[in-house]
Parts: sequence; structure tokens; C-alpha cells
Amino acid sequence: MRKSHPVRRAVLATAATVSGIVLLLSLKPASDPGSAEAAGGAPPAAESVQGGARPIGDGTVTGDAARTQYGAVQVRLTVSGGRITKAEAVQAPKGGQSDQVTSNAVPRLNQAAVQAQGADIDAVSGATYTSAGYKESLQSALDKARASAPAGTGGGDAAQARTVTGEAAQTQYGPVQVRITVSGGKITKAEAVQAPKGGQSDQVTSDAVPKLNQAAVQAGTADIDAVSGATYTSAGYKESLQSALDKAGG
Repeated sequence: MRKSHPVRRAVLATAATVSGIVLLLSLKPASDPGSAEAAGGAPPAAESVQGGARPIGDGTVTGDAARTQYGAVQVRLTVSGGRITKAEAVQAPKGGQSDQVTSNAVPRLNQAAVQAQGADIDAVSGATYTSAGYKESLQSALDKARASAPAGTGGGDAAQARTVTGEAAQTQYGPVQVRITVSGGKITKAEAVQAPKGGQSDQVTSDAVPKLNQAAVQAGTADIDAVSGATYTSAGYKESLQSALDKAGG
């Protein structure tokens, strides 16, 4: 029987060992955290359901009208607890075939907006232009709602309450400007920081403004009745109140 040479056996054993080490090194998983994240090993940073770091403020807010080839699309949102609870199109293409397209597409888009809690929704088949306009106005409404949200992230009434001043409304007898305090999506206080004054206007203002302030808090909107004998002041008050509500997100 032929015997193996000792030197030959040693060379073969050394070569096998080196090959094994090379193979193990090639199979070793990457230890670079960046590589793991790029491969999907680390989850993405969490974002709010509305697609941004800042929450959306409670209330009702209407986005800017988006112009499309077949007409304007404008979306209104109702927000409660920082979530979209209702979406509706207050404007949509109409007339001719647009009536059928709108009646089919808008309910689906409304539902999608509530489900997605943002403007990242799919277009409805056969309603490409209406869908694009809807998403544009929806994003505008979300932007307005975020702008009205409290800057703080903590809970409690202190974090939710905010004060907003509407634009001054010019009237025949002088400007009217309203400031409101909003908490929990409701007007808790309304006051006129500007009102007509001088002469008979002093009496009219002292009589009308307290009534208008009370009406604004009770109604929670700018849909309030004019005070008898103070038509111009009432109209200016309502205009500035609506401006404040728009800034506050509805």
C-alpha cells in the first residue's frame, strides 16, 4: 500500500484551513448600521397621520379652490382630536358629463381623505382632473389646519387654547376688528379690539359689541344676527370674526 508523504499532507491541510477562513469572512453580515438601514433593516422615522411633524388643529377648515380643466374643486375638512372626521367637496365640476363624473368620484375621494388622514390618496379612475384638483385643495386645507394647531405637543387645555385676531374690517363709521380665544375647537371668548368711536358711534358700539361678542361664543361661527341699529358695525364684526375663524382653522 502506498503511503502519503507527511509534507504533502501538511500542505493540503493548510490550504483547506485558509479556504475555510476566506469563505467565513465572505459570509459575515455587514456590521455598518447605515448598511442595515439602507437594506430596510431599520424602520423609517414615525410621522403623524397627516404626513407632517405638526398635528392639525381641531375645527372646520376650507382649502383654497383648485382650478381644473372642467371647473373648480374645493374641499372642506372637519377635524376632531387631531384627526380628519369628515371631508366634503363644497365645489366640484358640474354640467353635462361632469355631473356624472362628480357624483361618482367625489364620495370616493371624501372617503379616501378620511381613511388616509392626508392628501396622499389615489385618483379615481375616469376622474383624473377632478381627483387632482381635490388633492390640491385637500392639501391646502391640511396646511391651514396645521397652521392653526397649537405649537406645543403636550396635552391639556393650556396646550389647546389659542388666541387669534381677525383682519380689520372697514365700515362706513370706522374699522371693526375681532379677537377670539379658541379651546377644544370652540370659541370660548370673543372681543372687539377695534370698533367705531366718536359721537353717536360710542353709544352704538357700547350697545352692540357686547351682544355680538356673546352671539359669537354661543354660535361658534360667524353666522350671527346683526344687532338692531348697528348694521354697519355688525357687518364689520362678522367679517373680522370670519377672518379670525379662518386663521384658527374654522
